[in-house]
Amino acid sequence: MCRPPPPVRAWGCEVIRHLIIGNGPAGVVAAETLRRADPQAEITLIGDEAEPPYSRMAIPYLLSGKIGEPGTYLRKDAAHFEGLRIGLLCARVAALDSTRRTATLADGSVLAWDRVLIASGAHPVQPPIPGIDLPQVLSCWTLADARRIAAAVAPGSRVLQMGAGFIGCIILESLAARGPQLTVVEMGERMVPRMLDEVAGGMIRRWCEEKGVQVRTGRRVQAIDPLGKTLLVRLDDGETLEVDALINATGVKPNVDFLAGSGVAVDNGILVDDSMQTSVAGIYAAGDVAEAVEFGTGRRVVNAIQPDAVEQARVAALNMAGQQAALPGTFVFNVLDTMGLISASFGQWHGGPACETAQLLDDADYRYLRLVFDGERLIGANTIGHTEHIGVLRGLIQGRVRLGEWKARLLANPLLLSEAYLARGLAAA
Repeated sequence: MCRPPPPVRAWGCEVIRHLIIGNGPAGVVAAETLRRADPQAEITLIGDEAEPPYSRMAIPYLLSGKIGEPGTYLRKDAAHFEGLRIGLLCARVAALDSTRRTATLADGSVLAWDRVLIASGAHPVQPPIPGIDLPQVLSCWTLADARRIAAAVAPGSRVLQMGAGFIGCIILESLAARGPQLTVVEMGERMVPRMLDEVAGGMIRRWCEEKGVQVRTGRRVQAIDPLGKTLLVRLDDGETLEVDALINATGVKPNVDFLAGSGVAVDNGILVDDSMQTSVAGIYAAGDVAEAVEFGTGRRVVNAIQPDAVEQARVAALNMAGQQAALPGTFVFNVLDTMGLISASFGQWHGGPACETAQLLDDADYRYLRLVFDGERLIGANTIGHTEHIGVLRGLIQGRVRLGEWKARLLANPLLLSEAYLARGLAAA
C-alpha cells in the first residue's frame, strides 16, 4: 500500500521514521544503535533473504561443519528485534526517491522514510565466461548458496575454485574441509594479490599445495562446457580439467543499481563523508556498499570487512538520530586464516617510491614480517605467522605514532614492535 510523502519533521516533535536497507552486520548494528539513541523512533530493517539476519563471514564455518545454520545468525534470540521494536521486512528495494523520501519495493509497494541507511552490501561478480550460468557453477555468498555447495561438494568430488583473493581463500578452507580434490585458479600472479606481496602470496601457495590443494596462478578460466553431470573447464593456457562443480569466487560488487535516478553519488561504491552521509541529506551508507576516505592516504575505498562495516554503521546511526559522530578514516586491514596459516595486511602495505622497508623471512617455518615506513611513521605491514604482533601493528599504524629513534631499531630488527609500541605508543601525532 502506497503512503504519501512524509511531512517535514523536526527533532523532538514527531516520531522519526528510519529505514535501513540491508540486514547484515551493518544494518543490524545501525538498527540497535538507533534504538538506543532514540527510544521513540520507528525503525524498519529490510533484507531480501528469507532467513533471519546472519553473517556471511560465518558461512565457511557452516560449510566446514563447525556450526549449524543458527550459528550464522547475528542474534540468537528469535524475539530480539521484536523486543527492541525493530520491524523486520523481507523485501527487495527496487528504487529510492530522495525527493519524495520513499522506497519502492520489488512488489510495487512504497515505504516512506525520514532518514535512510543504505547497507545493501554486495553481490558476487559474474565473469563473462561461456558456461558461467551452468547449474554446476556455484557462488558462496548466501545461506542458499551454502546449501547448494554442501550438496555438491563431498569427499573425493572434483572441484575447481575460480579466484584466490581474500574471500576466495576463506572459501577455499571451508571447501578443503569437505575432502574434495580441489584446484584453485587465480588470474593474479600470486594468491591474495590485493592483500599480500609476492613473498607472502607465494608462501600461502606453497602452504596450500602442501595441504593437497592444486593451485594455478596467472591463469584464467576461458570456457566452461557441460559434460552431462560434470563440467569441462578450459584455461587460457590450454589446460583442461573435468570437475563435478565449479565455485565462483572472483569477487563482489556493491549493490547500487536501485539508486539510479536517486541523486545519490556513486563511484565504485556510494560516496560518503566522515558522518557516513551521502551526497543527499538524510541518506547514509555503511558497509560493503560505502566508499569512504581511507585513513592515511585520503583516497576513497570500499573497505569490505566486517569490523569496518559495523563501525561505519554505528557512526551513521548516531548521525541519523541527531547526534554528532565522525569516522576519521576507514582503516584497511585484513587478517586471513588459510587452512591454519594466519596472514595479515595493514594500511599501505604495498609501500611507495619514498618508503623504507624492513623484512624478516623464515621460509621453512612459514614466518614472514615486512614493515613499511614513511618518514618516522610505520604506515603498512604484511605478516605471516607473526600473530603476536597483529594488535601492536594496528596500534602503531592507525595511531600514526612517531617512532623517533625506534624507527632505526625496527629497520635493524622488526621483531622489536612490542618494545617500540610500549616506548612510543603514547606519542601519536
